[in-house]
Amino acid sequence: MSRYLYLDLETYCETPIKNGTHAYAENAEVMIFAWALDDGQVHVEDLTTYPSISIELSNLLKDQSVNLIAHNSGFDRTVLRHAFKQYDLKIERWEDTMVQALSHSLPGGLDVLCDIFKIDTDKAKDKAGKQLIQLFCKPRPANQKIRRATSDTHPVEWARFVEYAKNDILAMRELHRKIPKWNYKGAELVLWHLDQQINDRGVCIDLELVECAITAVDKAQKVLAKRTKSLTDGEVQAATQRDAMLKHILEVHGVSLPDMQKATLERRLNDENLPVIVRELIAVRLESSTTSTAKYKALAKGISSDGRLRGTLQFNGASRTGRWAGRLFQPQNLPRPVLKQFEIDQGIEALKIDLADAFYDNVMELTSSAIRGCICAPKGKKLVVADLSNIEGRALAWLAGESWKIKAFYDFDDGKGHDLYKLAYAKSFGVSPEDVDKEQRQVGKVQELALGYEGGVGAFLTFATVYGLDLDAMAEQAFDGIDPSIMNEAIRAWEWHKKERRTTFGLKKKTWLVCDSFKRSWRYAHPNIFAWWSELKQAATNALQNPNTPFKCRKVDFIKKGSWLLIRLPSSRFLCYPGAKVEDGKISYMGNNQYTRKWERLYTYGGKFAENITQAVSRDVLGHNMPIIEQSGYEIVLSVHDEVITETPDIDDFNDTDLSKKLSTNPNWALDLPLAAAGFESYRYKKD
Repeated sequence: MSRYLYLDLETYCETPIKNGTHAYAENAEVMIFAWALDDGQVHVEDLTTYPSISIELSNLLKDQSVNLIAHNSGFDRTVLRHAFKQYDLKIERWEDTMVQALSHSLPGGLDVLCDIFKIDTDKAKDKAGKQLIQLFCKPRPANQKIRRATSDTHPVEWARFVEYAKNDILAMRELHRKIPKWNYKGAELVLWHLDQQINDRGVCIDLELVECAITAVDKAQKVLAKRTKSLTDGEVQAATQRDAMLKHILEVHGVSLPDMQKATLERRLNDENLPVIVRELIAVRLESSTTSTAKYKALAKGISSDGRLRGTLQFNGASRTGRWAGRLFQPQNLPRPVLKQFEIDQGIEALKIDLADAFYDNVMELTSSAIRGCICAPKGKKLVVADLSNIEGRALAWLAGESWKIKAFYDFDDGKGHDLYKLAYAKSFGVSPEDVDKEQRQVGKVQELALGYEGGVGAFLTFATVYGLDLDAMAEQAFDGIDPSIMNEAIRAWEWHKKERRTTFGLKKKTWLVCDSFKRSWRYAHPNIFAWWSELKQAATNALQNPNTPFKCRKVDFIKKGSWLLIRLPSSRFLCYPGAKVEDGKISYMGNNQYTRKWERLYTYGGKFAENITQAVSRDVLGHNMPIIEQSGYEIVLSVHDEVITETPDIDDFNDTDLSKKLSTNPNWALDLPLAAAGFESYRYKKD
C-alpha cells in the first residue's frame, strides 16, 4: 500500500518569484518545512531555529517507497533539489494536487479548489496567512529600515506564520482525496513525469541576443516617443500612453477610436478618410506596442546561472483539452514573424553589433520576428524540430468520419494529392491548386481553422486577424467566383442580421457576404462534420438526462458521473465538464471564464464539443509519441502546440526525417488516423 508524504515549503529569496521557479530556487532558503505522513499529524519544522530537518522527515525523504505530494510541486521539488542536494528525490516519486485538478478541468489555485470542494478553511486566517507570506518570504520595500523580517524582528507574527503553515497541508490532503483521478494515473502520470524532466532540462538561451535586443528596443522606444511628442505638439509623451493618445486624436483631429487594440488600429491604418497625421500616429502606436518585445526581459530574468531557461511548460495548462500552456516568456504564444527568415538571420547579426537601426526601418518588428532565435543549441549540439502537419484538420475529419477528406490527406501524404489548405483556397477562388502560392495558402488555412467548429463570420474574422489577412482584398478577389445559390443564401442572412440588429462586425457588406458564403460552402462540402456538431449536442443532452448511462457519438462516449459530464476519448482519457447540466436546451458547466478569470457557469454547444474533442485527440497523439521520441535519444526541450523541439548531438544519426516519423507514429487507438509530420534541423529555433 502506497504511503504519501504531503509537504509544503515556506522560503525566502531576494530573487522575485515572477522570474520563474528555477531562477528563484538557485538562491532560495527554506525557512519552514511543513509535512504529514498519510493521515498522521501535521508537523511544522522551523529551519531558521533548527537548521537540520528531523530524523523522521529525513528518513521519509530517503525512503524510495514513499510518494511525495505537493501543490504546485514543481516549486517545492526544485527548491529541495537546490537546498537539500543530499536527498535523491526522483521525479517518479512525486504527485501534484494542482496537476490533479488541472487534469480534470478544475482551476489550479488551492483557495479556489477549497471553495469548490467545500473544504472548511478560515478565510480570515487565510488572508492573514497571505499577508505573513508577504512579510517573511520576500525582501522588505527599499524605504523600510529592516531589510528582512524574521522571527527576531517580528516574533509574534512569526509564531502565527509557523501555525499558518499547517493549513496548506490539511487542505492539500483533503483535495488529494476528493479530486477525481480519472485522468491522473497510468500513462498520464508517466507523461507528467516526462513533462517535469523537460521543464528541468530547459532550453539553451542566446543571452547575448537577449541583451542586445533589449538595448535595441529601448533605443527604438525613445525614437518613437520623440516622434509621438512631435506629432502631438508635446501633448502625448509616448505612443504607449493609450488614454492620452485617444484623447488627443479625438480632441485635435475629431477622430473617435473605440480602443487601441491591434485589430482596430490595423483596420484604420489604411483608411484614406483619416487625416495623414492620425494614420501616422496609429502606425507609431502599433510599432511601439509590439508586446512580444517584453518577452526578452522575461527571458533575461528567468535564465538560470548555466544559461538555460527552465519551467516554460504547464502540463494540462489548457485545462479543457489537456494541452500544454506556456509559462515565463509564453512559448505557446510567440508572434508570427513578419520578416523572411534570411532577414531575421541578418537582423540577429545586426542586433549583436548594435546596428539594427541602421539596416532596419522597424526595429520593433525585427525584434518581434527574432524572438524564436533566442532559443539555440549549445556547443556541439543541434536543434531537431518536428511538427504534426494539420493535426486538427486530420483529427476532425477522422473523428467525424469525413471519408473524402481522410482520403485526401492520405493521397497528399503519398505524394499524389494536394495540400488541404491549397484545396480550400482553390475551391473558394476557382483556381487550380497548383497555382496557389504560400500567401494564398494562408487564406485556405484560415478557412479550415475557422469553420471546422461551427464557426461563422466572427470566427473567420478572428483567424484572419491572427494570420494577417486583408479580408476586403480577399472579398474583392473571391466575390465573382462564388456559386450564385450560396451567395443568395448569404444575402438573405445579411438582410436578417440587419433586420434583427445583429452584429456584422463592422465589415463591408461584400466582405461579410464572402465570409458567410465561405462558411456555407465549407459546410456543404463537409456533411459528416456538419452533422457531427448536432449529434454531439444531442449525445451530451442524453447523457445529462440519464446519469451513469453511456451515449456513443461516433468515436467518443458521453456519460454523466455525479455532477460531471465526461467525454471518453479514443485514448481512454476523459474530457471533464464539472457541474454540467442542461436547461431549456442549453448545456452549461462550471469553468474558468477566460475574460473574467473567475470560476463561473459557462455555456457550450455542439461545435465547441467538436473543438474540445479534436484538440484533445491532437494532444493525445503528441502525448503518445513524446515518450517514444525521448527514449530514442532526442532530448525534448520544449513543445509548442503540435511541435516538439529537441536537442541532440550534432551528428547525422539524429535528423528531422527520423524525428518526424516518430512524431507521426499512430497510437493503437488511432491506427487509421492519417498522420504526418515535417521538420528541420538548425542551431537556432525558427518558424519553419
